[in-house]
Amino acid sequence: MRFPLGLTTTLASYIARKKMAGERYVPLVLMLEPLFACNLTCTGCGRIREYEHLKARQLSVEDCLGAARECAAPVVSVCGGEPLIHPHIEHITAELIRMRRYVYLCTNGTLLAQSIDKFTPSSRLLFNVHIDGPAEVHDMIVQRDGAYLSAFKGIQAAAAHGFQVTVNTTIYKQTDMRQIDEVMTALEEIGVKCFMLSPAYSYASVDDRESFMSRDNIAEKFAGIDAMAARHCLADSPVYLDFLKGNRDLRCTAWGNPTRNPAGWRSPCYLIADRHYASYRDLIANTDWEYYGAGRDPRCRDCMVHCGYEPTVALMVNKRKGDLYKMIKWQMSGKVAANK
Repeated sequence: MRFPLGLTTTLASYIARKKMAGERYVPLVLMLEPLFACNLTCTGCGRIREYEHLKARQLSVEDCLGAARECAAPVVSVCGGEPLIHPHIEHITAELIRMRRYVYLCTNGTLLAQSIDKFTPSSRLLFNVHIDGPAEVHDMIVQRDGAYLSAFKGIQAAAAHGFQVTVNTTIYKQTDMRQIDEVMTALEEIGVKCFMLSPAYSYASVDDRESFMSRDNIAEKFAGIDAMAARHCLADSPVYLDFLKGNRDLRCTAWGNPTRNPAGWRSPCYLIADRHYASYRDLIANTDWEYYGAGRDPRCRDCMVHCGYEPTVALMVNKRKGDLYKMIKWQMSGKVAANK
């Protein structure tokens, strides 16, 4: 199976219950940012620039658990900033697992090898390491020599200790997809089980506008993705990949991946912050969800980011005939072994 059996069945039953209850806004993944501080200054990262004045602020363990209780999404993506910098990250992770949440701990990997003993392997914990290309390209993007090698060693250490490891890659206008293919092969050899690819996020706070792509650019960049998907286990759903290739349209359902960070509940989405709310309930009730999206808000024109559109796929908001079969076949054809 592509994803652990427990995660798959949990998500499926959760979505079914929410739909039967008639709920419109169904959170699938809580994007939890315990802090904004990071040990890297990646070219395409908006967080370290947008929240520079708040980089010393952190969520407490109870803040993080409270956010998980408020939102109740079955999956929590612990990101940032660099979460391994947080002094209580192991406690946050352990408590989220105790709450029976599936945790993706998203890290740049440079601190992973030295931090791995803080964590206990679990079928509910996956380390998601960000790698943006071969060593010379990755190091240039994150603006630190040796960062790729440190992340590589971190992945090796995590896999050797029995942890599940996935890799997240941002695709920029300058990205050579053949190099990404080669990197994926190398990472599979040291234990990476699954990969997620996503177009570069266009943050207003990032000055390097030349790295971001229009929808036409993205379709061209992802034109050969089917061949890559046949060689590697991709976390990107086939419906989302059809969207990236320009073969169909999807409606953004940003409420499916709400973001909580030290500034509050970010509205409306991971990329745009028109305001922050004190509670998840206020976020859902007071955000004008119909105002945002391609063809409405100009800032959404070229956005095709996974955290806005994969919830659409999972919730079957823009479903077509055959989508359900396509998704089932995709899940069953993956290379990730089912966890007990």
